[in-house]
Amino acid sequence: MKTQYAVILATLAGFGLGAVAVNGLHAQAKPPVYQISEIDVADQEGYIKDYAPRAVAALEAAGAKFIVRGGKTYSFVGEPPKRIVVLVWDNIEKIEAYRNSAAAKELAPILQKYGKAQRSFAMEGVTN
Repeated sequence: MKTQYAVILATLAGFGLGAVAVNGLHAQAKPPVYQISEIDVADQEGYIKDYAPRAVAALEAAGAKFIVRGGKTYSFVGEPPKRIVVLVWDNIEKIEAYRNSAAAKELAPILQKYGKAQRSFAMEGVTN
């Protein structure tokens, strides 16, 4: 009789561990979300000294990771924007939370002093 209880208990424990493992694998399968922003910078010095440090701190605090931040742009079709920023986020909800945050709202008028965001969009990446 004790053997039956041991087998039943082991089966239930195995089932529970399997369910936890499947849930963990499912969470890892979500693709990252990439945000691409094109910025037309009119005052490069002001942008770099005043806006950029604040924006970097706020974005990183919100969970963004920088992939591209400025740098030389090569154009294959059309005229490239003056500045491109590519961020990676865990999910779209984090981007939306940041865009609705007080930090993002405080930064908007500062950006307007030095240039303007031409376009900003997000897309899901792929999982490998």
